[in-house]
Amino acid sequence: METAERLRPALMAQSVMPTGRYATGSLVFNRLVEHAAVPARILWQLRIVDDGEFNAYSSPDGTIYVQSGLAKLAGASAGLWAALLSHEIAHVLSRDWARRYLYQRKLENNAGGAIVLGDPSLPSAEWADPSKASAEMARFCRQMELDADRAGLLLMAKAGYHPDFMPALHHLLHAADVPHKTVSLYAMHPCWDERDRELNHAYVVASIEFARQWPEWYASPGGNPPVVVFAEPPTVRKAASHTLEVQVPMRCQNLAGAVEVVLHLDGGRSTASTASAHELRQLTGCTSPRTTVTFLLPQEYAEHSSKSAWSDIYVLDAWGSVLARSDLPRIH
Repeated sequence: METAERLRPALMAQSVMPTGRYATGSLVFNRLVEHAAVPARILWQLRIVDDGEFNAYSSPDGTIYVQSGLAKLAGASAGLWAALLSHEIAHVLSRDWARRYLYQRKLENNAGGAIVLGDPSLPSAEWADPSKASAEMARFCRQMELDADRAGLLLMAKAGYHPDFMPALHHLLHAADVPHKTVSLYAMHPCWDERDRELNHAYVVASIEFARQWPEWYASPGGNPPVVVFAEPPTVRKAASHTLEVQVPMRCQNLAGAVEVVLHLDGGRSTASTASAHELRQLTGCTSPRTTVTFLLPQEYAEHSSKSAWSDIYVLDAWGSVLARSDLPRIH
């Protein structure tokens, strides 16, 4: 709480109240807090940081800060707001600031040096090698993020927001995220695929709780659940001479109609809305538990310049909004 008090003036100066276009977030926040078991010292407040970034974070005193890029992504969707806010509320209720501090002190005492929160390969004035302790600290932080996802799922279900909004939010953020070539031992957050895998059991529990309280989904505060597409890692194999076959396994939930799967060729960073002469598109109803979409790359694409790669696969709804993204291994 002393840390929160010290940080509060700067954080408050950088943020505003959630009014106007962010009013949905304020309504959802109040409802979630009503359904949370709140310690006496917590004074809840929601603030918007107008910097265009896609992140949210919490202070130990109960103030949740949502950066405006993420707030605009949630828009008028009560369910998406519930997904991002329930995660941050769970951090506060679990006292994760204190847990992280205590674990860091424990590792520093055992390692004889300070932990590097970032890249421990950079030069350091410490005589002790902090790599092992830094990796353990990162693993601990990733586990806290997964724990907050699980607790947030149950909280939003109790408050009347379908659990499907959480993976929907994760997939939107993944689509806007610059992919990492490798998963770092020192990453403080789990990758999006790991979050999907680890939430399976918690998702079942939260879904049962939601259905028990809201048998008529449309009547819940969050309304009907969103379309969610889980795109598994694609496989690439040589189908014939100078021809490549790309298979994209996927499964869909709450889908009525079809989705479009788009395979981009781009030497840099592509987006779902980028118009490109080098792209393939397919429509699918995604009706089976595991649907596989297959792209066959003709010779002129398979032999494309080594500076480019079939790097991104997007799944779009009927309005062109991104439902999922998957990354292909580089193909030269």
